[in-house]
Amino acid sequence: MEEDTTPREKDKHGADWYRTLVEEVNDLATVVDSDGTITYVSPAVTRVLGYDPDDLIGHEGYEFVHPEDRERNADALETVLSDPSESKTVEVRFRHADGSWRWIESTMRNRLDDDIIDGILLSSRDITERKEYEAEARELAEEYEALLNNVEDAIFLINVEKREESVRFEFERLSPSYERQTGITTEDVQGQTPRDVFGEEQGAELEANYHRCVNVGEPISYQEALRVDEGARFWQTKLAPVVNDGEITRLIGITRNVTERVERERQLRQQNARLEEFASVVSHDLRNPLNVAQGRATLLDEQVESDHLKPLVRALDRMEAIVEDTLTLARQGDTISETESVSLTDLVGKCWGTVDTEDANIEIVDEMTFEGDPDRLRHVFENLFRNAVEHGGSDVTVRVGCHDEQGIYVEDDGSGIPVEKRDEVFEPGHSSARGGTGFGLTIVKRIVEAHGWELSITDGTDGGARFEIEMAKQKDFA
Repeated sequence: MEEDTTPREKDKHGADWYRTLVEEVNDLATVVDSDGTITYVSPAVTRVLGYDPDDLIGHEGYEFVHPEDRERNADALETVLSDPSESKTVEVRFRHADGSWRWIESTMRNRLDDDIIDGILLSSRDITERKEYEAEARELAEEYEALLNNVEDAIFLINVEKREESVRFEFERLSPSYERQTGITTEDVQGQTPRDVFGEEQGAELEANYHRCVNVGEPISYQEALRVDEGARFWQTKLAPVVNDGEITRLIGITRNVTERVERERQLRQQNARLEEFASVVSHDLRNPLNVAQGRATLLDEQVESDHLKPLVRALDRMEAIVEDTLTLARQGDTISETESVSLTDLVGKCWGTVDTEDANIEIVDEMTFEGDPDRLRHVFENLFRNAVEHGGSDVTVRVGCHDEQGIYVEDDGSGIPVEKRDEVFEPGHSSARGGTGFGLTIVKRIVEAHGWELSITDGTDGGARFEIEMAKQKDFA
């Protein structure tokens, strides 16, 4: 026959059961009285906060709470004391046994009427990692907002929704810069597809690039035509996927209005085409009759004595030189697309051998190699050597060497170039030498700048002219 369990034994059994429960669960259980004094702490406090329970019992909980959080903690305690039916959750920083602060989330419940607990029960857990993550997320969000609101390039965000056999792209947000440049706002496009916003044809072209980015799973760059207004028709866009749990959920686009650049490039292509047409006319339609005239004048000079023939031959030869220089100038272009390693000694030797230098001398002071277009650089050195002989005399000495480790100099010991005339000599048609075409130094400057270098004139070591080619700003052709 079973013995009846007395109320006292039942209470003792319940207390033991509850104590066992709170001691085994991961959450930290704490009981404080109405004054906030700690009357009980579960063993989990050692794992969570590094204390032995006896270190805390008998102390006021506020002693361990961060000063900035004590008022919030007191308000929560006051709430559950004034209304026993209400629980209150509060997040505070609690001092760890090692002196650091840990974020604790505590839910308070009034159990003063419970004979076993007889106090305010706090169920707490360590949320330090979560708070640190939230702080990092807020910081990133603030940086993201600052970037979105201040960057000059237009930014747009596209949501990617994968369905069974298709992908749906929807505009999520536009940056203020995008709105300013296009007149389209986030409110206008949010939740809509590119086809909804830009029409079937343009929308399909946009979505084709979005699909390409999703398929390759990495950033892509492209130029697209998107007519917003007359001032914004061509855009250079970079699109990058955002991956969450292995799935692309969003596309971030950064785009720049390049309409002016595209129009300028188109105009340059048209100008280059007309220039090539002009060069072709000069090369064939003008050079052919010029060669005939030179030949007839030479034959006539051999058959007839006349004071007019030699000036006529010289004039025709000058016309041929002008034609050659004009063609060279017209066909140099603005940029160098392909380069190779060039030996300064080899280049100078070849160029010196093709110029009528009479009794002039050449000194190659330094040897160096550099990246350039050797065919076009021959025009540079041939013209510089010819210029030195024309202005310095038939016995001039020309030196070539390294300038500041990243450049080349060509100097002579001739009469030099006055400071006030150093800008003029690069202008087309300028020449101080009798019979010169005036295009030589213009050609030199064009080719040097096409390499991404800089050309300047100063005094030579022995008083002549010194041309310095600065390669520090050489373009990266890789």
